[in-house]
Amino acid sequence: MWERLPQLVAYGLVSGSVITLGAIGLSLTYSILRFANFAHGDLMTTGAYIACGFLFLFRSLGILGGRFGKLSFGPAMVPAFLLALVGTALLAILIDRIVYRKLRRARPVMRLMASVGVAFVLRNVILFSAGADPYYYSRKIQRAIYILGVRLKADQLFIIGLAALLVLFLHLFLTYTKVGKAMRAMADNPELAQVTGINTERIIAWTWGIGAALAAAGGILSGIENKLITPELGWQALLPLFAAVILGGIGSPYGAMAGGMLIGMAEEVSTAFVSTAYKPAIAFGILVLMLILRPQGLFGRR
Repeated sequence: MWERLPQLVAYGLVSGSVITLGAIGLSLTYSILRFANFAHGDLMTTGAYIACGFLFLFRSLGILGGRFGKLSFGPAMVPAFLLALVGTALLAILIDRIVYRKLRRARPVMRLMASVGVAFVLRNVILFSAGADPYYYSRKIQRAIYILGVRLKADQLFIIGLAALLVLFLHLFLTYTKVGKAMRAMADNPELAQVTGINTERIIAWTWGIGAALAAAGGILSGIENKLITPELGWQALLPLFAAVILGGIGSPYGAMAGGMLIGMAEEVSTAFVSTAYKPAIAFGILVLMLILRPQGLFGRR
């Protein structure tokens, strides 16, 4: 049992990387808009399906074929990935303009219910347009690579590396850019930020765009890891995402990063002791325990 621990920790890094990207976007949205967006998981699904659609398009046109070394995908993934991020970001901004903007001053429960409605709409649009059957990113079998005594596929190494790179870019963006500093100011005190001349609607649009793009990246990386996607991808990921946000501290993007990795590790390591069917229960258990013992989370403020 214990000899499997290093391997499970490695799998936890992969799973945690996907959860982290989704959790950061969810935390950003909460920190600026002060409501839990239950449609966030379905934005992950939307991004994964947009990328898959472009991959099918490129394959049908016979362009950008081949593979990158031992990875399961080739040059077609690069434009598909970028277009999916942009498309999902624009969709999130559009949803905000149509739905959430009118509910800015409404009670949080109203916005929460609106996000549940948006989630159902997004999921049913995907079901109607793509069907319930899974879509495959790749059907090719990959051989594992031995690194420090653990087995990892090239795709899994790519997932960990790209997630780390995106997190680094976000850190630099929030720390050094004018928009990033304005986002942090709005998260601390929205009223004061508006009084000081910050264009709050512009910052809200940036928040939706970045959060949705990170969610899309998480959905695509999940598709690369599992080799397939289904319309339930985001809904199934929603509990681990919320658990990661609450564990790290609600409204703290950096807490969400740590929470995402810890949830991913906990889910994978738990399989050494219990069935893999209990992974969602592990995330839920951590969520409940954190709410009882430390409601503000590991990095949250009282």
